[in-house]
Amino acid sequence: MRHGKAGKKLGRTPSHRKAMFRNMVTSLLKHERIVTTEVKAKEIGRLTEKMITLGKRGDLHARRQAVAFIRSNEVVKRLFSEYAQRYASREGGYTRVLKLEPRAGDNAPMALVELVDRPISEPKAQSSKGKDKAKEKDKAKKEEKPKKETKAKTEDKEKKAEEKEKKKETKPKKKAPETKAAEKAEAKAKPKKKTPEKKKEE
Repeated sequence: MRHGKAGKKLGRTPSHRKAMFRNMVTSLLKHERIVTTEVKAKEIGRLTEKMITLGKRGDLHARRQAVAFIRSNEVVKRLFSEYAQRYASREGGYTRVLKLEPRAGDNAPMALVELVDRPISEPKAQSSKGKDKAKEKDKAKKEEKPKKETKAKTEDKEKKAEEKEKKKETKPKKKAPETKAAEKAEAKAKPKKKTPEKKKEE
């Protein structure tokens, strides 16, 4: 007989399994859709529907039961206000499981769990005028001149330039090659002093 065999063990201890399901149900109620393995997705959907039923009940005992399972107080508030109103006219079937491609690493079957009747915010399509304005702004940014340097940077540059000029003034100036050639020519033009010849000994 198959008594007490409800749910999947998933290779975990009861405490580990319960903690994992609490975290995943909290994430699903917070983000309204999550991706997980197919087996986990089915278990999470079942538990999430129980939480939404508690939210629709709305009494104090239901709130205490939800707080004991869900890990976030913000999600509990949302459950008893937003979700209770959204699913007031629906009698069950608050979640759906959509199969996805197998996981790349271990080929595990994956699935997407999401809440039904979820409000979808579609991005507003930009008109042609809006696109033209955006392009013009981009061009203007590119054509903008680089930002002016700060005062500190300009002062540092001025100081460095002054120091370089001072060093140039202190260094002895090298003679140009033309002046060197002129000096050599003058030296050649000067008559050499004749050394007195020694008198020959008689």
